[in-house]
Amino acid sequence: MLNANNIEIIEKIGRLKKQKNAVILAHVYQRGEVQDIADYVGDSLDLSKKAVSTAADVIVFCGVQFMAETAAILNPQKVVLLPDKQAGCGLADLATVQQLKILKWKYPVAAVVSYVNSSAEIKAESDICCTSANAIEVVDSLPHEQILFVPDRNLGSHVAEHTNKEIILWNGYCYVHEKITAAQILLLRGRYPEAEVIVHPECTTDVRHLADFVGSTSQMSRHVSHSEKIRFIVGTEDNFVYRLKKDNPGKIFYPAGTLCKGMNEITLEKIRFALEQNKYRITVKNEIQTKARKALNFLD
Repeated sequence: MLNANNIEIIEKIGRLKKQKNAVILAHVYQRGEVQDIADYVGDSLDLSKKAVSTAADVIVFCGVQFMAETAAILNPQKVVLLPDKQAGCGLADLATVQQLKILKWKYPVAAVVSYVNSSAEIKAESDICCTSANAIEVVDSLPHEQILFVPDRNLGSHVAEHTNKEIILWNGYCYVHEKITAAQILLLRGRYPEAEVIVHPECTTDVRHLADFVGSTSQMSRHVSHSEKIRFIVGTEDNFVYRLKKDNPGKIFYPAGTLCKGMNEITLEKIRFALEQNKYRITVKNEIQTKARKALNFLD
């Protein structure tokens, strides 16, 4: 239940949005109260498309750094704000341009496919970007037989299981999903044998192979809504369960018990501050922006 202070903050946010022609986008890993005040809630692909289509002058991106960068790349004329400048992504931090250039030299005929969970600089060094929802489709669309997949080794191995192409894996991972173990899934399945196991492809191979369904958060959302099952064990960031419960009030969910520090940095107070002070504006250098936008052509 909202307390009086939160109600006041939410009302203030509403007034500021109107004054500044702003829109609030929130990832499904955000806190429940942040999701509730957003104009649009979704996964990386959904939010990227929404950032392009919005007529707002200001985009308040309730997510992490790389997401706000992507919005800025796709909307160079708009103001993109990240309510907490410390809201980073551990996975994106595991890929550097210097390392990528070395691997491009080592594998000169490979196409570089970078997961959208990467920095603007990495995107600019890539041939094309993908999301967890369309990674397999993007890889299969390329004429190259050798793919350098950056930076998530788990998503990359998931793609490798569903394509005939050679996938060269970057040794990066999302600590949120890496924390979900096969032992945890087996324990939950033992407690709730009637529950279906749904997991994100950023999970490790052994976890994915225990699942009944593997997909992005948007794909998991659709699967749950269409499933005749009532109970689900959910292998991804715990805040996603908040969204599932809200969209499927008659169903029961058991989270795996893992949270993203970067996603949880953003609060209602910080959103209000962002709108009041135009903080923290995310910009991308022109030369990086041009190259990265070309790699993001899966949106076209």
